[in-house]
Amino acid sequence: MKTTQTIHIADRAVGPAHRPYVIAEIGSNHNGDIDLAKEMIVRAKQCGADAVKFQSWSTTSLISTAEYARNTEYADKDRHFGTLYQMVERYQFTPEQHYEVAAICKDVGIHFLSSAFCPQEVNLLVDVGAPAIKIASMDVNHPLLLEAAARSGKPVILSTGLSSLDEVSSAVATLRRNGCEQLVLLHCVSIYPPDPKEVNLRNIPMLGEAFGVPIGFSDHSLGTHLAVAAVALGAVMVEKHYTLDKTMEGWDHWMSADPQELERLCKDVGDAFDALGASDRRVSAAEMEKRRKFRRCVVIRHQLKSGHVLRLEDLDFKRPGTGIRPDEYPYVLGRRLARDLEADHELSWSDLA
Repeated sequence: MKTTQTIHIADRAVGPAHRPYVIAEIGSNHNGDIDLAKEMIVRAKQCGADAVKFQSWSTTSLISTAEYARNTEYADKDRHFGTLYQMVERYQFTPEQHYEVAAICKDVGIHFLSSAFCPQEVNLLVDVGAPAIKIASMDVNHPLLLEAAARSGKPVILSTGLSSLDEVSSAVATLRRNGCEQLVLLHCVSIYPPDPKEVNLRNIPMLGEAFGVPIGFSDHSLGTHLAVAAVALGAVMVEKHYTLDKTMEGWDHWMSADPQELERLCKDVGDAFDALGASDRRVSAAEMEKRRKFRRCVVIRHQLKSGHVLRLEDLDFKRPGTGIRPDEYPYVLGRRLARDLEADHELSWSDLA
């Protein structure tokens, strides 16, 4: 099985040696409005996101007629209207709208991504020019969709919510068997929002060790702090639901990051990556300079005459750290002074006979 720790989404390297790739998950938060989608794309770019992601389902590709018939009314009127079918019909993107939104992303300078829910939608995303194919958690056990994504020749981003490790392993094997060479797995908990105790971020290094591919985090929690923790544990990609206004009508606005949160997330996960640095111990040039001021040197505790033989009670240790180091004091003991010294004098080797 060929694995890699770095993949490329268009011209962007994604892996442990690169800053986290941030996906602003618009999903259906465009509410079927291209103008709103355009505004969200522009703002996401301004916030520092690498990509915006949509969902490419239609009224026929995801939900059965019987399921529509079972969902004809919502108790929560603040976030929903009409029937399930009416909401899906309103919020779906037509193939033509995919091309339009992808063109907006290209003009803005941000990657266009979307989740495919059937093989035909994979083909649509390839035709539109999406640089990767996203597969949602619900489809970890959908081999025909996984095969279509793998055969697209595009990198695949697979969320792992709802799934056992065996199911994830089977999905990865299906993708590999069908030619997928660039794969990112997203650790995900498909609860909106999850209790932090349910998030289990230690799955991030575990998945990396199990499958030898870059691991990201699809974050459904409130706030941005868990994304920072995920990066600290090795996540190379962060996906976060995103809206312009949490109070808007629609399924996901209320639990999505607004532009202020998205901007903070982009900055904070970048800072977390920078702060991880290297595993080998390093003292920076700035620290080397600072320790000259903050460390101590050997000083004379009281006035002494030339020829005096130095004893421990003659010494003290004070800033700055520019003279004889405290750990060098044993080499001072028993030495004679070459000249008279005042109290608090910073001892140097030239003071010794």
